[in-house]
Formats: sequence, C-alpha cells, structure tokens
Amino acid sequence: MARSKRNQAREAMSTTKKTGMTRRRWLKLSTAASAAALAGTGPGAWRALAADQKNPAPPAVEKKYSSCDMCFNKCGLVARVEKGKVAKLGPNPHFLKSRGMLCARGNAGIMQLYDPDRLKYPLLRKGARGEGKWQRINWDQALDLAAAKLKEIGEKYTRCGTVFMAGTDTQSTFVHRFAEVYGSYNVISHESNCLLSRNRAFLDTFGVVPIPDTLNCRYIIMPGANRFEALVTPDSIDIVTALQNGAKLVVLDPRYTKTAALASEWHAIRPGTDMAFFLAVANVLITEGLYDKEFVAKRTHGFKRLAEHVRQYTPQWAAAQCDIPAIDIIRIARELAQAAPAAMVYPGRRSSDYVDSTQIRRSMAIVNALIGNWDQAGGLTLPQKIKTGTIPYEAPFYDSNPEDRVDAGRAKMMFPEEGSFKYTRDAVIEGKPYPVKGFFTYKTNPMQTGANQAKTVEMISQLDFMITVDIAMSDTAWMADLVLPAPTYLEREDPVSSFQGSSACSGMVMRDPVVPAMYQSRPVFWIIKELAGRLGLEEHFDFTIADFRAAQLKDLPQVTTALKEQGVYNLTGPVHGVHKNKPFRTRSTKVELYNDRYKENGVSPLPVYRARPRVPQDRFRMVVGRNAYISQSSSTNNALLAQLEDENTLWINPEPAARLGITSGQMLRVASPAGAVELKARVTQEIRPDTVYMDTGFGPLSTWLKNIYGKGACLSRVLKDEADEVSGNMAMHETLVTVEKVRS
Repeated sequence: MARSKRNQAREAMSTTKKTGMTRRRWLKLSTAASAAALAGTGPGAWRALAADQKNPAPPAVEKKYSSCDMCFNKCGLVARVEKGKVAKLGPNPHFLKSRGMLCARGNAGIMQLYDPDRLKYPLLRKGARGEGKWQRINWDQALDLAAAKLKEIGEKYTRCGTVFMAGTDTQSTFVHRFAEVYGSYNVISHESNCLLSRNRAFLDTFGVVPIPDTLNCRYIIMPGANRFEALVTPDSIDIVTALQNGAKLVVLDPRYTKTAALASEWHAIRPGTDMAFFLAVANVLITEGLYDKEFVAKRTHGFKRLAEHVRQYTPQWAAAQCDIPAIDIIRIARELAQAAPAAMVYPGRRSSDYVDSTQIRRSMAIVNALIGNWDQAGGLTLPQKIKTGTIPYEAPFYDSNPEDRVDAGRAKMMFPEEGSFKYTRDAVIEGKPYPVKGFFTYKTNPMQTGANQAKTVEMISQLDFMITVDIAMSDTAWMADLVLPAPTYLEREDPVSSFQGSSACSGMVMRDPVVPAMYQSRPVFWIIKELAGRLGLEEHFDFTIADFRAAQLKDLPQVTTALKEQGVYNLTGPVHGVHKNKPFRTRSTKVELYNDRYKENGVSPLPVYRARPRVPQDRFRMVVGRNAYISQSSSTNNALLAQLEDENTLWINPEPAARLGITSGQMLRVASPAGAVELKARVTQEIRPDTVYMDTGFGPLSTWLKNIYGKGACLSRVLKDEADEVSGNMAMHETLVTVEKVRS
C-alpha cells in the first residue's frame, strides 16, 4: 500500500463523528494527559515542572522499543522518554504486523502508566466482600499470607482446590507453570469467555486455526466480526487496503457497525441464524457445481455425506430463517465462488454466540473448504509460529489430587488446557465433583467479562481465599481477599513472545522497562517466584527473565539481534503454497467436512441447524461486541479513552422505541432472568427491531474506577450464562431481555 493510502486509512480510522475526535485533537489530549500524569507522581511534580519551564534545560530524550499491551495484538511501539518520564508513544515503523501504526488504545497506554487510580501497594480486605474496606500491608506480609493460604487450602482440599485464571499476557505462562508445580489442574483462560468455539471448529476442520490473508482477498463474507472496531492487526488495516483495491466485503450482523458502514453490503441477519445462511451457501456451491472440484476430491473427507446433508438447506428455506432474501444468498454464493480462491468466510474472533456455536463456526469452515482457498493468496493460510526454547521442569506428583479438572466432562470436547470459566464456576458453586476454595486471578476481570455476574459473586462467596494481581482495582479485585499491584507493560521485563501476522509475516517481540516500575508494583513473575520459594517449590523458578529469554533464543541468534536493533523480529518469506501436498493434522489427514471424531464424542459430525423461535414482541435479544477503544473492561477507566466514551447506552431500534414511548437519553431498565440494570437509551436505525446492544466494561462495583463509576451499566449482570455444548465456551447471545422506561 502506498504511503499516502496508509495515511488516508489511518486518518479514516482515527476520526469519529460522534465526538469530532481528530488526530490534532487527540494529540492535544495526549499532551494534556502527560501533564496530568505528572500530577499523580508526587506532590512536587507540578512545582518541578514549573521550575523546568522557568529554567529550561536541554531535555534528556530517549527512544525505547516496546510492544503494546492495551489489547492482545502486541503492536510494536516506540516510547519517547524525557527526563525519566514517558512523554509520547508512537508506532514502531519496523513492526510489519501493525503496518507501522498505533491505534487510539495504543496511544492511550501512557494514561494506563500514569493513571492516578492505579493500585499502588498490597491490600488486604478487612470488611465484607465488595464493601471496599482495605488495609495496606507490605509485600512480606502479603506473600507470607498468600503462601500460607495456598498451603492450607492444598492440605485441606487437595492442590486442585485452587483455580488459577490468567488473561492474555506474556507473563501468563508463568502463572500456568506455577499452577502446575503447585499441583492444580484447574487453570482457565479468559478465552473460554471469548473465542474457543471458533478455535474448536476450525481446528477440527483444518487441523489448525488458520490465519486469513485479508490483504490479497477479493471477496470477504464477515459474519459478526467487527474488524473496523474490534481491531485485529493486520486484518483491520488490510481489509481497508483490500477494499481500496476493489475487494468486496459482505457483512452479516444484526448491528450496523463501523465495519458494516464501510462494507460493500450489509445484511441485518436475524441473530442465531448464521448456520442457516452458510448451509444454504454450501447448498448452492454444491448443487450448481461451483465448488473447487480438484481440492475437494483430493484434500477433503466426507464430501458425499456433506452434499446429501445440505440438500435440505435451500436458499429459499434459509431466507425465512435469516431474513435475507434467497436471491441474495444465491448471488453471494456465486460471487464467492467466482472470486475464489482469493475469497473467504472470515474466521472472526468474536464471543461465542450460542449453545451450538462450534457447529455454527464449522459451517463457516466448511464453506471455506468448498471454495478451495486453503494455502492460497487471499484465502486461509497456515500459521507459521516461531518455536522457541524454554527452561524445562518436572512438576511434582500429588497423590491426594483428584483424577481430573473440576469442569471435566461438562462440555463434550473442551480444550483441557483452556478449561471453561462457566463450567468451572458451576462446579465451585455446587462443590462437585470436589470442593474448590481458592482462586488466583491475573490480569483478567471475570466479574465484568463472564456472563451472569450474580453467579460469579456466588462462586467467590464460596471461597476461603482469593488473590488478584492487577494494575487497577477492577471489579474482580474488588471482590478479592488480597490484591497485589502489578506494573504496566511499560515498566516490565517480559519474555519473548511470538505473534502471527498473516501476509504481514509472523515474528517475535519482547519488552524491557521503558521506565522503572512505579509505586510498589511487582510483576507476576516476581510474585509467583516468591510464592514458590515460600512453598518449597523454588527449584522450578530458579531463573530470571533474562535466563528465560536466553533459553528461548538459544538457537535463534538472528532474533536476538533484531530485537535489540529494531524492537521486533519479522519472519518474512513465503506465506502461500507452504502446505502444498502436505497432510492436514486431522485423523483423515484431510480437511474434515465430515468429522468422525465428533460422532464418537456424541456430537453431530456435520452441522445441523437448530431453529430458534422468533423473539416475542415484548422481548429483545441482547448481542455483545466491542468498539475501537474498549478492550473488554480493561480500558474503560482510561482517562483519555473515557473522553471518547465515559458511559454505555442501550441501542434500540426506533420501531420498538416508539411502541414503548422511549426517546434517546431516557433512562431504561433492562432485565433478564440473570439480573437487571439501568442505563440511557440510544434510539437508532443501526440495529434490528428485535435486538438490543450495550458496550461492556461499564457500571463497575469498584468505586476506585473514578472515571466510570456510577456511569452506564454492567452487561454481565443481564447476560444469562449458557455454554457452547462442544467447547464449553460462554454462549453470550442466548439472553432475551425486557426493556422499559425508568419511572421517576
């Protein structure tokens, strides 16, 4: 992409009509935030700044490489450090995955560093859970107490009596390592609230979770994913470039998102009917002979069974399910085939929608296989992750431990290394198959991100002790017994981390502290190393981060050089054609249109559509999503980003709004079997009449989140907690709500 086009795309994505936020105004806000940040560093900060202005001295300026941690993308950045303080964050031009760009959240990372609401020292709960009464203690007291409680719970309830939950972070690997040597199988990831059904479906079809080559794609069907707001690098940037180069983007979404607004066409699909649409597309591809016959014959398994299966799913039948005309379904299927193999159904990273979400995603994977886009330019490509070394260890064996995870057997094909937050929570509440009384969380906020907050509170109330390591007093920290302050990514030394980047390349990044850690914050690696020492497990953490990096890069000297000189190692080279004539990592060694292993596990080997009744007129289906400046709940309190959105609203279509006498700005009560919340209305044509929507991360319990406390409403309080039957992933779209005006 020419530089001028990059700049145009960057300008387009950094401007929002809602706030009139331009790049110029953003830079002003960033400057103001930097000054405000100084005020939070000590009582003499403003006086020192004034003195500097009266007697200016040549600034001591440093530029340091790092990678962003405001979401999971890990985009490369350069921090400008003046007199020991971060003055500005900018993109690393060497970082090919993010195309030399840094988004609004990335720029706002400076405010996470200098946030006056940050946790500053260890805190011990003194009142009832959620009461907000804390006692400041020192690190030795905190670690001694944590170790004693972990030992006590392990002896009384077995080592599996403690659950460990870590968010997406380069140091989360050490939390997993600690859980294993401590003796607990019960490790769950944030992803079990997020994308595991997508991973399950594509892995069970292709043998890997493929990487989409959106840059070279000519035709993209995007079901639900909102790539121009829920940013993924380089996909979000590359789709803009592909559109400029003539590609077509078809969006299926009950909301008119920013992605829908820039798409070639938008279809307000009825929630829960995506599988009907894609089974009908498969029907057209097969009955009209539009599929890639050579690829299907040589490289897929179960085509005849699939062809017979989809015969019933005609476009005319699907039209009645999806609210998309049959003529459009037929046209889209033909256009997709015509553009193939540089065409795709985008394998979106989005919350698991329904109890049959894995099968919904399977229908999307099958359509990709039918058009033969595997390992092709503009299609789905093979992940090329760089393998690093490690420091090996052998975890102790604990005779008293139970046979399996606490959530084992509740989902038919759960990833055991990821677990299921929903099913683990159920098991803790029930006390079955064995009691769990400890909870260790790091950089994750299930109180906000896990559906049905009341049940999360109920789970926590069953615990003997809960430890939370975080940067700010999240709602999860608010409910803990011991809260330990973590540094931001700009203050940390981290191990090397690999990333995927599609046609951009794959590569590796690491972090060194840009500035020293503030207050009494300590990285989770240091915390668990100290705990390991107190629990007699020190041999498993007898190394430093530098030692761990050296082991990772032992056989990769070129990576070490690149990280030092450019802040990133980019693995460039062939992206397409690398899997030619190689077997797939499936039982059949082919793409599994029909999955025999599913049948053995009591799962339909082909996706079977499950019709959902129409939403009653007095109810609405709640859907979830993200915008470009919210990462789940971790960035809503950021002072810079809060200027873009400091509270959420309920999107509701004008038709039902008129029926209910609702106007924009009115306070509404939104209720479901899980709970009820109050927030303002946003009456808009940008959503279906049977559907409502609200952003996540607002209405916190924690009064320490001063920018958003008392503003908006918490989505997790109204979402029912159902799960995908195959993966155990939280099914976020199964909730129907009532909406009414709040009577004054």
